[in-house]
Amino acid sequence: MESIFVTNIVFDLDGTLIDSAPDIHAAANRMLADEGHAPLDIETIISFIGNGLPKLVERVMRTRAIDPGEHARLSGLTLDYYNADPATLSRVYPGLKALLPALKAQGHKLGICTNKPEEPARAILPALGLDGLFDVVIGGDALPVKKPDPAPLLHAFDALGEGTRLYVGDSEVDAQTANRAGVPFALFTEGYRKTPVAELPHAHAFGDFTDLGEIIKEKYS
Repeated sequence: MESIFVTNIVFDLDGTLIDSAPDIHAAANRMLADEGHAPLDIETIISFIGNGLPKLVERVMRTRAIDPGEHARLSGLTLDYYNADPATLSRVYPGLKALLPALKAQGHKLGICTNKPEEPARAILPALGLDGLFDVVIGGDALPVKKPDPAPLLHAFDALGEGTRLYVGDSEVDAQTANRAGVPFALFTEGYRKTPVAELPHAHAFGDFTDLGEIIKEKYS
């Protein structure tokens, strides 16, 4: 049965659609190895995810006391390593491969707004079986600003056209972005969040994507 109302649903990528931390971790540690530094554990890398790859590399460099003047070079090196192998260790969160096609079939429009650069964001979708499901992908290099500035999220919604809006994410950055954009926020509680759920502004919280499907059916259809 088709949805009566079209809802434009935009998703964050890392920590929301996919658990990409293992591949990001591998790329960052390859860069560190090249520079003669010890690797970082995955928990540390996860704590650095959310503000885009350049910021992640900046945090990695600070942890290993690397000259900040090397930031541009090492960001490029890390991105090259990630682009060459973005999906070997990453996985799609359970329930999404059933939910996303169902939402499309119901008439909803789907998008992605991520701080990951657009090229690897697009490349990882077919690698993980998510190609053809999203009408728009806005990467962290699409505009001069990144989330939590609301501009990238609003740009994604504008590209999807008319319709009710819902943003789905997992982190403090996502909650702040949705709040600034004035868009209802559905918080996936099993991603890379570090703050207690109760302390993040959200309209909905869920830990299973089957539950998100029910939220959309009840509130946005």
